[in-house]
Amino acid sequence: MKIGLQIRATLECIDKIYTNQPDFCWYLKMKCTACGESTNKWHDVSLSETVMDRTGHTNVHYSAKCKLCFKENNLSILEDSLQAYTKAENENFKTIVVFDCRGVELVDFDFRGGWSAVSEDSGHVYSEVDLSEKEWVEWDEKIKQSVGIYNVEHQFVRTK
Repeated sequence: MKIGLQIRATLECIDKIYTNQPDFCWYLKMKCTACGESTNKWHDVSLSETVMDRTGHTNVHYSAKCKLCFKENNLSILEDSLQAYTKAENENFKTIVVFDCRGVELVDFDFRGGWSAVSEDSGHVYSEVDLSEKEWVEWDEKIKQSVGIYNVEHQFVRTK
């Protein structure tokens, strides 16, 4: 099953936000689709780290056995699905990444740090933007104005 992560935010004087790949960590909570067991633990998944699935034939970005039913579960980040969230999508949901989920369903996402933001007027790039508080504000020295990201939300959607 392919699951897209969509985000929505209010961008103030920000042209776009995006993840710092390939080392960006997606912090996810998952549920086993076989038995419904859900974990309270955050799992960090990134493009830069892969493991072999239990068959030894495929590299995946996450692999673990369910602690309840012992089913092998895998997840891969579809690299070509990565997108920036731009001013054009302001306050609308947009899919920024798609995960190929085998045996798991995604139930939660934690924004945390590792984002980049580009100022709309000056083009200044802010790296290591932390969205864990669901907002971020900074001062753009070139335009003498505050820039910010507010009302950050997410949702998961099934994709084809």
